[in-house]
Amino acid sequence: MRLADDTSLQLAEALIERASVTPADAGCQALLQSRLEAMGFDCHDLSQGEVSNLLAVRGDAGPCLLFVGHTDVVPPGPAEHWQSPPFAPTRRDGRLYGRGAADMKSSIAAFITACERLTAAAPPDHLRVALLLTSDEEGPAMDGVRAVAPILHDYLGDIDWCLVGEPSSEARLGDTIRIGRRGSLSAEVTIDGRQGHVAYPAHADNPLHRLAGLLNALVAERWDEGTAAFPPTGFQITGVDTDTDAVNIIPGRAQARFNLRFSPASTAAGLQRRIKAIAAAHAPDAAFVWKHSADPFGGDAGELRAAVEAVIHEQLALTPVANTAGGTSDGRFIAPLGAEVVELGPVNATIHQPDENVALADIPALSDLYEAIIRRLGSLHPPG
Repeated sequence: MRLADDTSLQLAEALIERASVTPADAGCQALLQSRLEAMGFDCHDLSQGEVSNLLAVRGDAGPCLLFVGHTDVVPPGPAEHWQSPPFAPTRRDGRLYGRGAADMKSSIAAFITACERLTAAAPPDHLRVALLLTSDEEGPAMDGVRAVAPILHDYLGDIDWCLVGEPSSEARLGDTIRIGRRGSLSAEVTIDGRQGHVAYPAHADNPLHRLAGLLNALVAERWDEGTAAFPPTGFQITGVDTDTDAVNIIPGRAQARFNLRFSPASTAAGLQRRIKAIAAAHAPDAAFVWKHSADPFGGDAGELRAAVEAVIHEQLALTPVANTAGGTSDGRFIAPLGAEVVELGPVNATIHQPDENVALADIPALSDLYEAIIRRLGSLHPPG
């Protein structure tokens, strides 16, 4: 049942019905821009190629809070796996269903409506509030926040705090916040041998045998012990291939893919050196192609984390767990600019799945949290 004052829910539904699969924005940002401009935000189109990027800024004095979000979503997959169409927002059994409901159109809607209430009342004019939205978070993440971050200072000056609307909650709204993320280092390793018949191994050279030894050694390695805020670096094999799939042929080439999610106790360069040293003992002819997509960030408590924790405790009677779990987020591009980054959003149990959903009550509740966080940050630095 739709309530007349369900502005946060209605906006979330309007965003969900736009099929904004990466890199398409499908009109989400145009809809949001119209509402932002009505509140007095200055909007800047920072789009790159096929990627839509919108920066909106309100206020020209005081510390700066930047909200970061993405309007793109992952593909919905086969329609028959959904109980209701993925881009037809559906209220059912106290929940809102649709692709992007949790990741992360409800968060964006909640922040917009929080700003609308603030603007209609008495906004903290000594606080600069900004939003950065992209349609390239779920994809390559090359032309979105990564591309915009180097020029943000031209529009915002210093950024004090960054609130990311990623779905951080685990079992109920507000039970978990992210205070940082691990780094990500991926690689493809290739080992060449000599193809031959399995019955005549002396005439061949099986590269899979060397690859197996290398992978076993990498799996067994203890990379670091983590830090107070970060778990130890983890290693995962994500694929193994050869240049043949016949059961009676020794392959001539073997490849594997792996990823490390690493803590601040390690660096991407240091991990590469260690992996190459291990490879020298097991497969000296191994060749690597590396992709270093993120460095770890965050972990330290600051004003934003204190404000988020206090508001959650006051409004939800919860003490949130603060951790650095999960994958990467666009916060990794803002943290190097000197901002404190915290992620707060809805429950993540159904993200990237069929029938993605969020509790109806959580969307206006999240909007209330965002409003209270903005007010609390504004009270920390009164004018004058």
